[in-house]
Amino acid sequence: MTTATLPFSVGDDDTALAVGSGSLPVLGTPRLLAWCEAATCAAIEPALGEGETSVGTRVSLDHQAASPLGQAVEVTATTAYVDGRLHRFTVAARHVEVGPEGPVAGKVVATGEVTRVVVDAERFLSRISPGS
Repeated sequence: MTTATLPFSVGDDDTALAVGSGSLPVLGTPRLLAWCEAATCAAIEPALGEGETSVGTRVSLDHQAASPLGQAVEVTATTAYVDGRLHRFTVAARHVEVGPEGPVAGKVVATGEVTRVVVDAERFLSRISPGS
């Protein structure tokens, strides 16, 4: 089982207002989804061979709590299932709070699942290029 955790901080460009998914200055769901996908990319990286990459093919995300500007958020992706080129990850995002002993994971912001498929990068791009 492979796990990757990435740290983020909610900035002006990450808000629902900025990404067009609402009118409030809180973490927008599209940005949260991008952070979840980034964590899955980090988790799958050790499994990739030379010339390989992965593409996202399916997402299920429950955005459960608001995150204000400046809020530290950590996103964790954990391998849940692998079948050949198909890799399914569970993802979780949590607020990071600073306690007496340093940063600790706090309130759950989101949970979900992201599926990625390993592809040969050059072959993939050649299939979608004009004139192919």
